Amino acid sequence: MKIVVDLNRCQGYAQCAFLAPQVFELHGEEALLYTPLAPENERERVRRAAAACPVQAILVEEEAGPDAR
Repeated sequence: MKIVVDLNRCQGYAQCAFLAPQVFELHGEEALLYTPLAPENERERVRRAAAACPVQAILVEEEAGPDAR
């Protein structure tokens, strides 16, 4: 799973850091750090974090499996 955050759109609401703290971390009041490739065990949390973002700044790209065409 690949994660991209539009840092220009992000307003620092920190919903992502609350829902997926192993992937998203807020430094200070507005600086968001994140892991661009989510570990397998964090994927559901990342999906929830992206859905909860009030400004929809988080884009999640699912990786295609070996059988995908």
